[in-house]
Amino acid sequence: MTELEKKRVVITGMGAITPLGNDLEAYWQGLMAGQSGIGPITQFDASQHTSRIAAEVKGFDPLQYLDRKDVKRMDRFAQFAVAASQQALADAQLQITDLNAEQVGVMIGTGVGGIRVMEEQQEVYLTRGPSRCSPFMVPMMIANMAAGLTAIHTGAKGPNSSPVTACAAGSNAIGDAFRLVQQGYAQAMICGGTEAAVTPLAVAGFASARALSTRNDDPQRASRPFDRDRDGFVIGEGCGILILESLEHALSRGAKIYGEMVGYGMTCDAYHMTAPVPGGTGAMRCIQLALKDAGITPEQVTYINAHGTSTGANDPTETQAIKTALGESAYKIAVSSTKSMTGHLLGGSGGIEGVATALSVARDRVPPTINLDNPDEGCDLDYVPNQSRDLSVEVALSNSFGFGGHNVTLVFRKYRS
Repeated sequence: MTELEKKRVVITGMGAITPLGNDLEAYWQGLMAGQSGIGPITQFDASQHTSRIAAEVKGFDPLQYLDRKDVKRMDRFAQFAVAASQQALADAQLQITDLNAEQVGVMIGTGVGGIRVMEEQQEVYLTRGPSRCSPFMVPMMIANMAAGLTAIHTGAKGPNSSPVTACAAGSNAIGDAFRLVQQGYAQAMICGGTEAAVTPLAVAGFASARALSTRNDDPQRASRPFDRDRDGFVIGEGCGILILESLEHALSRGAKIYGEMVGYGMTCDAYHMTAPVPGGTGAMRCIQLALKDAGITPEQVTYINAHGTSTGANDPTETQAIKTALGESAYKIAVSSTKSMTGHLLGGSGGIEGVATALSVARDRVPPTINLDNPDEGCDLDYVPNQSRDLSVEVALSNSFGFGGHNVTLVFRKYRS
């Protein structure tokens, strides 16, 4: 397909289930207020864990979106996805009917999928025997079920898949959906990322890898990207969904448009299971590829929603990658990490961060990096410390980097007819 044949892709709806609130506006207002969604873990007894804090989704009622029978047959990560997708479709005022169902697809990424039900069923197996395991264990556990069940509950019969690229999964899903619409394989895509891994085993595993913050007595200040006093990330949960449509399809039905998606870059470090390559060259190439794909120069970029995990492995490396990719322009760009407020949603992070980035483009305001009191050595960009900022956002990037060396950058810009 030639450049002239590629379809323009716009964002017409969004939904969010997050540690800051369970709808789009609550999430946005929490970000703008610099609110922390982190607190003591309530979903299980974490007293024996070294890290006892998380960014939990609070007050989520799946019965608002699903009937009781379906709730019992779905892991929490899939419940989040169906709920946020229903929100996004309603926001876009996009109805899926027999006439358009085959042209609407679903692409929802996750990092670990149904780990909650896997842990619960392992306990059943050990205490009550194999015959007592649920027949729904496997379909509740497997990672593709967020996308599959979203299709079942919305009627979307178009392209359907579920990237599983660790912490880059949600952004890979958005990028892959963008390509499908851009190249004419779908008129619209429901896309994003979801995760619900605040579980005993998941928290224990990340803690054993010394990846998690142990600032248990001060949870709201525990996630502190780019700050010299950070001590690890805070695990979070939730889901962010965008509706991507071809411009012609959106205009034909009079849809509101939040912004345009214009670029997608993807690389791999091919270096280490958990650590980024020194100097951030993989992330740097990813940013450059995304800008090239979008036809955007570094001077045009206004804002970057950073991966910004609050770890020594990511923060200086990502900073270096941004500086190498964008040159002197890097110092003129607002860069913030919303993980300072939401924690790290693993495979769901790209979903809620894609939503935040698109809203920044639409509303000309950027979220802060809270808890940034003393920037670490080498972390010398404008990280929008502690307070949100009014800013005319023409072009914005969203970075996501995952274990295994997966790197993704998404490019959004203001919609101009």
